[in-house]
Amino acid sequence: MKLLGAIEAGGTKFVCAVGDDSLSVIERVSIPTTVPTETMPKVIEFFKKHDIASIGIGSFGPIDINKESDTYGFITSTPKTAWKDYDFVGTIKKVFDVPVALTTDVNTSLYGEFKKGIAKDVNSAVYYTIGTGIGGGAMVGGKFVQGLSHPEMGHMSVKIHEDDHDFAGNCPFHATCLEGLASGPAIEKRAGISAKDIKEDSNDWNIVAYYIAQAALNTALMLSPEKIIFGGGVMHQTHLLQKVHAQFEALNNNYIALPPAEKYIVKPSLNDDQGIIGCLALAQNEIKE
Repeated sequence: MKLLGAIEAGGTKFVCAVGDDSLSVIERVSIPTTVPTETMPKVIEFFKKHDIASIGIGSFGPIDINKESDTYGFITSTPKTAWKDYDFVGTIKKVFDVPVALTTDVNTSLYGEFKKGIAKDVNSAVYYTIGTGIGGGAMVGGKFVQGLSHPEMGHMSVKIHEDDHDFAGNCPFHATCLEGLASGPAIEKRAGISAKDIKEDSNDWNIVAYYIAQAALNTALMLSPEKIIFGGGVMHQTHLLQKVHAQFEALNNNYIALPPAEKYIVKPSLNDDQGIIGCLALAQNEIKE
């Protein structure tokens, strides 16, 4: 049995796992995302215990995915300053002489849902992670949608809610883009308290739902996917998706014919394992190729 390696590099933690050909996890570890000199030695130490055949990486970004580029495999203009211009793939390859696949963390979450989850029976889907940051990925026919680079859907422009004009936003690059208005840190900055302490009936959640619903409608209008999936820590608020559904229906205003919002805009189905499963699938693809 060939062992597959997976690295889900997120904003707050690196989840590293070893799995088998059925994309089942054999062992995993969670490592805090601090600075490369602290985080990466722990990542490498974990994989040294296993005879892995390949590694799939899903990383926070932006990342350079152009294999012809001098900086392929680098984390590039991230707001995480310690990781800016960091040679992620190169660091792994210096230690492990195996094929390494790289894409965004949101792409691997989407790929996991395609392989084993709620998107396995559709041809096209889009996945958003709403958490420490916001990222989006799209697949059509089992292939990621990308051009010069990977999409940066989390930084799309959205209309400001009528009750939110006094909020300056939280994105260091664009202030009031989607991430600057609806990410976890933006929600807490607006409310002045932890998101878990914001009451369910607070208008803050109506504001956040308005921005997420705009992202969903923009996605439906531009890409017309068969399924839109919203994951990430913010979406753990169980009431939020219902608010998004209602806002989405109002914004669409019956313009495009779609399935009912509760069937079209959904949450992930793999108990937060979708990213790791997607990374394992990428690693498996590297062996096949």
